[in-house]
Amino acid sequence: MRLDRWVFGAVLNALVMTTQVSAADFVSPEILILGDSQISFGSGPAFLEFFTDIKEHCHPDQQQTKNLKSLGEMRVGVIGVRSTSIPSWTARRGAAKDTICEEDRKWRVNAGTYGFINMTKNKYVQIGKGKEYQFCAPKKSAFEEMFRKDYYDPKLLLMSFLGNSARRWADSPEAAISDVQEMMRQLPPSMPCIFMTTAPAYSAKIVDLRLRAQKNLMSAFEKTGSRCTFVPGATPETVAANQGNKHYFRLNKSGMVKDPYHPNQRAAENFFALEMDGICNAIFDQID
Repeated sequence: MRLDRWVFGAVLNALVMTTQVSAADFVSPEILILGDSQISFGSGPAFLEFFTDIKEHCHPDQQQTKNLKSLGEMRVGVIGVRSTSIPSWTARRGAAKDTICEEDRKWRVNAGTYGFINMTKNKYVQIGKGKEYQFCAPKKSAFEEMFRKDYYDPKLLLMSFLGNSARRWADSPEAAISDVQEMMRQLPPSMPCIFMTTAPAYSAKIVDLRLRAQKNLMSAFEKTGSRCTFVPGATPETVAANQGNKHYFRLNKSGMVKDPYHPNQRAAENFFALEMDGICNAIFDQID
């Protein structure tokens, strides 16, 4: 009897895994946003709202309106995986890849997703589970799996990262160049792409480190001749809005900032208002 239960359980697990690894009947969003935990903790809904209604926010002229037709139905998918950056998506093995593909031991989820790829009421998912999140395979990177034939095929990709590589990029311009080069090797050559660094943090110490990282990363895009449009997320305006403004961050019961890294949804909405021209110009630059 005990063996029968074991066999039944094994068969059931096999059926579950078969469902999880299959991407059959998957329809790719035309607009894909990838980022880190800032998406899960505040900016996900702002990304979704902005890109779902580009015309309303960007006021395209006649030619730009015509160019927007290249985005098809303009369905938007937003994915934010905590503790990730460019190397997480390009690594084929090791700790960097594990941040995407290893199940979170405590919460059993490691990402927040929104839009066309997640119509449920629960935004939290574990990458690797479900047909929308099959990015993990032996000896392949998450990018290589995501952009394989008949799977994700966005007409516009926006990546939003900075914090989890801030020290690496701030300390080493060469590392920034290497990361950008590997990213471009793995992205489909005809895919329009935008790279926007994440919103500023609460404390000056964190912001200063990320500004140095952003400077080196921007230089890396220029030196490598990357075809992606680079949009700096940390500007004098966005730093002035976020740094030291506790109302834009999660607070504890005593009213003190408990999470200085992740601006809240109110901050994200203001960030998009301040960055609107840069984002709109990047969109039209890429679909021209």
